[in-house]
Amino acid sequence: MSLDVQLALLLWGTLVGLDLVSVPQMMIARPLVAATVAGLILGDVETGLRLGVLFELFQLDILPVGAVRYPEYGPASVAAVSAGHLLVGPISLGVGAVVGLFVGMVGGMAIHAMRRRTARAIQRSAPALEAGDTGALIRVHVGGIVRDGARAALVTASGLALAWAARIVLPGALTPRGAGVLAAAATGAGIAAGTAGALRLVGYGPNLRWFAVGLTGGAIAAWLR
Repeated sequence: MSLDVQLALLLWGTLVGLDLVSVPQMMIARPLVAATVAGLILGDVETGLRLGVLFELFQLDILPVGAVRYPEYGPASVAAVSAGHLLVGPISLGVGAVVGLFVGMVGGMAIHAMRRRTARAIQRSAPALEAGDTGALIRVHVGGIVRDGARAALVTASGLALAWAARIVLPGALTPRGAGVLAAAATGAGIAAGTAGALRLVGYGPNLRWFAVGLTGGAIAAWLR
């Protein structure tokens, strides 16, 4: 993989990490989008779509309310596609899932650390903010974006480094059966997480019935194809 491609992935992962909270908030942090574009950068859209769908299922189980802690699957999806690229069959999905889930947890911890730093910055600027100093407000706001950008770049860079190492080590350590089991476990976990998240969003009553009808109809349509 060339240096230009790695830099493009780093830039894309940083932008994806910024999109979650700071800017531009245009939904590119969704795993399906992040992974598909990463696949386009690598010239491997199929791997991008497969891992994007998998991490989109994990994302469905996250309810980002207030200061709750949660994994960050945007940059993680970029790292997952980098890990699964050039690998064939179930091992591509399995290795990508292992890398992506780990990077997602690291990203979640990095978000928590960034929030604490931002809170301290606000506390230091509290007197100026209360006095109506617009310059202090701009500095706090821009500082938060810069911190988030640095955090996203660091998480993405760490994920790409881990993806490079995993792509070298794991294929030699896994048997074909082990790769299949790993891919099946990742897929099963994604389906379980996505189902739990979808049911929580749908709730009970008429919405649940319509959800069941849609799910059944989709399954029948996929089977008929």
